[in-house]
Amino acid sequence: MEFFHTLSRGVDKRKIFLDDQDRHRFIHNLFEFNDQNPPMPNNGRRQKLSDLRSRSFGDRPRKLLVLIHAFCLMDNHYHLLLSPLVEDGVVRFMRKLNIGYSKYFNAKNKRTGALFEGRYKSVPVTKDAHFIHLPYYIHFNPLDFEFHEWREGKLRDHNKAVAFLENYKWSSHLDYLGKENLPSITQRDELLKFFNENGGYEKNISDWLKDLDIQNDEELFLE
Repeated sequence: MEFFHTLSRGVDKRKIFLDDQDRHRFIHNLFEFNDQNPPMPNNGRRQKLSDLRSRSFGDRPRKLLVLIHAFCLMDNHYHLLLSPLVEDGVVRFMRKLNIGYSKYFNAKNKRTGALFEGRYKSVPVTKDAHFIHLPYYIHFNPLDFEFHEWREGKLRDHNKAVAFLENYKWSSHLDYLGKENLPSITQRDELLKFFNENGGYEKNISDWLKDLDIQNDEELFLE
C-alpha cells in the first residue's frame, strides 16, 4: 500500500478556516469528495456536527478514491495522510477537495481569486522512520496554538499538552484514541494494526513528544 502526506496552505499564508462553520464544511467535503461518483446535491442544507459523526451521508454507496488514514485542520493549512485506491486517486481527490472548498469559501466571504497557495504539496512516505512518526506529527500540529516549543522537543508540560490535544476536535487524533469524534472520515484499520503491534497509539504519545526532533526533516513534515 502506498502512503502520501499531503498539505495545502492558504495563499500568502492567509487563514482558510475562519470559524467552525468553515471547519464543518471542510470535514463534510473530506467525506463527500472521497467518492468516484459525482457529489450529491445538498440543496443548501448545512451539515450538523451530528451528521458528520454518523457512518454515512445518505444511502448511496461510495466508491472511495483514497483511504484517509489521518487528517488535521489548522487555521491556514491542513494535513492529510492518504493512500490511493484507484489510478491518480490522490490527484483526483485533492482537486475535488480544494476546488469544492474554495468555491464555498469564496461565495461565503464574497471574494474571488485563489484561496490556496498553488498546487498542494504531496510526498510519498517511503521510509519506515517517516511512517512511524508521521501520524503523530499530523495529529500534534494543534500544539502550535499553545505549545510552540513542542517542535524543539522542549514541552514545558506534557500532561497539559496531551489534554489540549484531547480537546481539539478538528483532527483524527480522538478517533485513534478510541474516543469517537468523526469516525466516518477516516479509514483507520491499517494504522491501528501498526500501532497495536508497537505498544498502542495512546501509550506512545508521551514518548513521541519527548524524543522526536523534527526541526530538520522538511521531506517528511512539508513545513
